Amino acid sequence: MMGVAAIARDETVNGDVSTREERLLSLDLFRGLTMFLLVAEGTHLFDVMVNEAFDGTVIGFIGAQFHHHEWNGLLFWDLIQPFFMFIVGVALPLSVANREKRGDSWARILRHVVVRSLVLLLLGWGLYCIGPGKITFRFQNVLAQLSVTYLIAFLLMRRAWWIQIGCSLAILLAVDLAYRYCSIEGYDQPFSKGQNLGAYVDMIISGELSGGHWVSLNAIPTSVHTIWGVLAGQLLLSRVSARRKLAILFASGIAALAIGFGLDSVTPIIKRIATATFVLSSGGWCLIALAAAYWWVDVLKIRYGVTFFAIVGMNPLFIYLFAEVGGSGLLHRIVKPFSMAAFGWVGDLYAQMLTGCVVWALLWGICYWLYRHRIFVRI
Repeated sequence: MMGVAAIARDETVNGDVSTREERLLSLDLFRGLTMFLLVAEGTHLFDVMVNEAFDGTVIGFIGAQFHHHEWNGLLFWDLIQPFFMFIVGVALPLSVANREKRGDSWARILRHVVVRSLVLLLLGWGLYCIGPGKITFRFQNVLAQLSVTYLIAFLLMRRAWWIQIGCSLAILLAVDLAYRYCSIEGYDQPFSKGQNLGAYVDMIISGELSGGHWVSLNAIPTSVHTIWGVLAGQLLLSRVSARRKLAILFASGIAALAIGFGLDSVTPIIKRIATATFVLSSGGWCLIALAAAYWWVDVLKIRYGVTFFAIVGMNPLFIYLFAEVGGSGLLHRIVKPFSMAAFGWVGDLYAQMLTGCVVWALLWGICYWLYRHRIFVRI
């Protein structure tokens, strides 16, 4: 799985927002829950759940939802990265507003954004160099992609809402047309694995195709997730009523879903090359998820569980890098001998699932320790 928003925090931990009343707790919940699900990837829990022994069962269905779709289609796990790209956008106007309250000039904020983008890009590229042991330039992981989407969304943020929406749709249309009308021999099949424009760009950038047919060109169309996040954040900061905010978020989400799925027969929904229909449909789910969190937490004032999940969401950069450099795998190797001995009586597969749950709890515990000691890894 690709993904965590290194800057998906709204700068609320260390002082940009001074009181809990000023915070969007719904964003804390949305971000934290997404992060909590993300860290489960390194536990191997969902890998066990797709065992053929669970075919046709609820366990098998859930396990399948926590894997990426092979090509044309959409599963729950395909939404995790869009959620992060979107959350970054939602947090951006909050962060900028707080910096402006402190007296930061627009030029200073721009410099900060540019530096962040460069650091994200270097970290993203660095992760690709660890595995093969050679310098590799790719934009598939979320850090590298965010270095692009974050900057694009920021540069558009001060424009009118209709200009931001227009630019986002123009990006999707331009990328779709580029895929369709690419005439390079061997890469002129717009929606075929390894034979599309994205694959050609990867050959130019890194000299090889990525495993799983992910493409670096995704950094362009997925910027729409972040742009829409900015629009959602600006809406939540506005003075319109909560009821109207909810209506706009839900209606926009449903419209994006309808268009995305409605055009699937024209442009297939493919996450691995971030087709326009994938961005539209996943963006629709982002809007609906934020609306649901806002309604639950900030309108109904139901706060149970927010802190539990926010503890993970307050250190997204750390937990992502920890997992990507092998930390989750190391924990799993340490825990497995003891947990399998303790839970072996329930059967091998269930013992492996319980092992994953123990590792998941330990990952949360690491985030909790950092939270208690006020340690927040930021750029």
